[in-house]
Amino acid sequence: MSEVDLEAAFAGKTALVTGGLGFIGSHVARRLVRLGARVRVIDALVPDCGGNPFNLHDVRERVEVKVADLRDAEALDPLLAGSAHVFNLAGQVSHVDSMTRPLDDLENNARAQLCLLEACRRRAPEARVVFTSTRQVYGRPRYLPLDEAHPCEASDVNGAHKRAAEQYHRVYAAAYGLTSVVLRLTNTYGPGQLVKHPRQGFIGWFVRLAAEGKTIEVMGDGEQRRDLNHVDDVATALLLAAASPQTGNGTYNLGGTPPVSLRELAALLVELSPGASWRLVPFPTDRARIDVGDAFASYAAIQRDLGWEPRIGLREGLAETLRFYRQNLDRYR
Repeated sequence: MSEVDLEAAFAGKTALVTGGLGFIGSHVARRLVRLGARVRVIDALVPDCGGNPFNLHDVRERVEVKVADLRDAEALDPLLAGSAHVFNLAGQVSHVDSMTRPLDDLENNARAQLCLLEACRRRAPEARVVFTSTRQVYGRPRYLPLDEAHPCEASDVNGAHKRAAEQYHRVYAAAYGLTSVVLRLTNTYGPGQLVKHPRQGFIGWFVRLAAEGKTIEVMGDGEQRRDLNHVDDVATALLLAAASPQTGNGTYNLGGTPPVSLRELAALLVELSPGASWRLVPFPTDRARIDVGDAFASYAAIQRDLGWEPRIGLREGLAETLRFYRQNLDRYR
């Protein structure tokens, strides 16, 4: 495909980023600012879910920020008015929390998505919506790498609700003509992610322990293989999906190559962090019941249609991430 001119796609346009004070959302918002877009952000700043005003401190004067919930139509509707693009990143991403508080996950990952789509139907029917789903919708892999044709058999409540939200976007496309693109993300890492606790995934917690020179605990035998994407690569994928007409109402995996075992990842972090160490520990019961073993995705479809592929190598990306947290960890504790 021909290369997409992102500046031409976004300069002078209005874009709304939901969850825009969070990890990935803030990177998207910052990129949009640099591309000349008028950027609006809505974030509920739910405690322990990753929203952090520091994530936009360097562009705060160039972004309109509203602290509110997607379920608050009075707050959301004015932000959508005139929006050409909606980057829908708001949600609860902890698979562990979804199992202990499933009704909260239902509110944040299903009902809130319906509220946003209803608001888009009313106030921004021409906007292109990019929704960030998760590889977890597939559940335990039947084959690897996972592709978009793999059955969706979520193994936790979060994956089930994310799959429901994908379907809501498809229903609104078919019934009301809304255009949306679904990106199924894998393990994203980089500056600005939540490292306060390990419930939103292993990578942020591993990074924090390494940055603090502590011991990384790898569950099980550590042979589980995962793929990882640096947040800058993920932000690029989101922008390309929003800017490329041929992605309308499509669904794409992101992914990274080659996949790496958790023990290999821990060893690399220790190599980059003098004083840190790692060891194996048994799986806690709550983690064991939802672990899917090896899991990594094929990004062949988005590479074919958009020319996207991960650009930032794992060693390079982890080294940058560790530098960031050594300098800024107090803002993320």
